[in-house]
Amino acid sequence: MIETLAPKAPDPLLKIIKMFREDPRSDKIDLGVGVYKDATGNTPVMRAVKEAEALLLANQKTKTYVGQQGDVDFLKLVGQLAFGEMSRQFVSIQAVGGTGALRLGCDLLRESGAKRIVLPQPCWPNHPSIVRAARLEPVDVSFFDLAQQRIDMDALIAGFDRAERGDAVILQACCHNPLGADFSLEQWTALADALNARGLIPFVDLAYQGFGDGIDEDVAGARALAERVPEAVIAVSEAKSFGIYRERVGALYVKTAEKARAAAMSNLAAIARANYSMPPDHGAAIVREVLSDDALRASWREELDEIRGHIKRTRLALAAERVNSIPMHLIADQKGMFSTLPLNDAQVTALRETHGIYMTDAARINVAGLREADIPRFVEALRSVA
Repeated sequence: MIETLAPKAPDPLLKIIKMFREDPRSDKIDLGVGVYKDATGNTPVMRAVKEAEALLLANQKTKTYVGQQGDVDFLKLVGQLAFGEMSRQFVSIQAVGGTGALRLGCDLLRESGAKRIVLPQPCWPNHPSIVRAARLEPVDVSFFDLAQQRIDMDALIAGFDRAERGDAVILQACCHNPLGADFSLEQWTALADALNARGLIPFVDLAYQGFGDGIDEDVAGARALAERVPEAVIAVSEAKSFGIYRERVGALYVKTAEKARAAAMSNLAAIARANYSMPPDHGAAIVREVLSDDALRASWREELDEIRGHIKRTRLALAAERVNSIPMHLIADQKGMFSTLPLNDAQVTALRETHGIYMTDAARINVAGLREADIPRFVEALRSVA
């Protein structure tokens, strides 16, 4: 039976990673992977993380299972970090990374009767795969004007009409991947009103808290949304915020009526049991140690501020470079590590093959915004800030 399987196309991002690693050019630039790198091109282990690991090494007394729900103290601390006092209104479960949390949320929504999930496009390339794997229908709706680099709220809210009551909409909390374009507080309020009017459930993907404007600033919109809707599902990843990508640290939070919380928790536990049984411990334990210790927490916040400052300076430097056929200045207004530029597939390929600049075809929107004559200037601009 196994030998009858047809091969699957490789994930575009993983394909780019492999191609970059095999490229012998010394001046190659990787713009595809969503991993922070410092000015030397390294992804450092944060100081607070190192200290927390030393504490765990010295004090941890067992390696037995952490339990079905996961590390309860970790869940409480991360919930408070993301939602403040409102976190007491959520049930939660530890997950295998943010991706695992998204899959748990999709499975829970399917169990609740949802049939579709609206995906504002462009979205994180793995969102559609996760939705389909959970046997839900992804519904693509437009919400971003690429040429003008702005969110089109009218198009997005009009797209909600393609879903039915009980379906969900995936919204990224901050530092949008792959756009870098975030909703304003007023837009989050408008989204809450539109969701409530149509009986749709917001499914918020929070992966970059602290990478945009600050710890609290980056979740202000998601908090405003959660306060205004009766139900919400929120997937949280701490991979980026704590620089512990390989530890796969995630959690899922569900807001629902108090009478429904026990049922929601039992369903989450059953879904997790059939997938990975118990969650991993080490990464969550690191986050718990950092957030529960005042000195480690302060050190972490300081280093996260440094990372955010570096990202902002890089954006400003790139935005200051002039490329006539691309509105480079708008990059400065965006948040986090991503932007989607108006390039077509042929231009993305040429940048990779000719200049060693690797980006995903997520310029998968076929808009020929970059004139061929501007490519050398564009390459020069990228190299100046790399």
